[in-house]
Amino acid sequence: MHIRTSLPIQMSKLSVAGTLGASGQFIETVVSLGVTLRVGDIVGIHVSAKPFREVSAATGSWINHVGVVVGTADGQPLIGESTFPISRFTTLARFVARSDRGRVAVVRLTKPLTLTEEQRVRAAAARRTGILYDTGFNLHSRRQFCSRYVREVLEEATGARLGDIETFAALYSRRPDAELLFWKIWYFGRIPWARETVTPASLIKSLQLRCVFDGVATDASKR
Repeated sequence: MHIRTSLPIQMSKLSVAGTLGASGQFIETVVSLGVTLRVGDIVGIHVSAKPFREVSAATGSWINHVGVVVGTADGQPLIGESTFPISRFTTLARFVARSDRGRVAVVRLTKPLTLTEEQRVRAAAARRTGILYDTGFNLHSRRQFCSRYVREVLEEATGARLGDIETFAALYSRRPDAELLFWKIWYFGRIPWARETVTPASLIKSLQLRCVFDGVATDASKR
């Protein structure tokens, strides 16, 4: 499979709004959304599996999984992501298919990437391919998780530092009524409150980013 690190020129012509659906959300097909993407764009989705839902509950954001656009292959945008069991490249269509009801957000660095930076994004993501997923969400472990992966790829490629590094204690101090039973079980009875992490919500809200799409991406073949 040949991977292009530079996307076609038409991808710079972004259709921000798409079509406004009856639900009040903007709607694009995966294909039409794909042609607007640029290398370095962060794509956020909502995975409905229980651990991801708990991430949403902890952060107050529907976005609980993120990846970064690294190029194209066979005419499709490729998303670099850290997911279970290992980090990998995934087509946009397969990435979006994992999102509940096709909900998708795309955010972009306010400063356009140079061609060299685009190439660095691809290289940084490639160096992180095949790394085991970190179910402990530890920023300093040898493994990876989605928001750490995206943060490190873009920092290495562009120098931008996205998201806030915070402890579990700081994260939950903003949500004092949050239910902790799941995480007590997840961490075998002892939540690592001093552990540092970075969340998808924190990443997406970075001031260096702007939102270019927030809506639903549909599979045109299923309409």
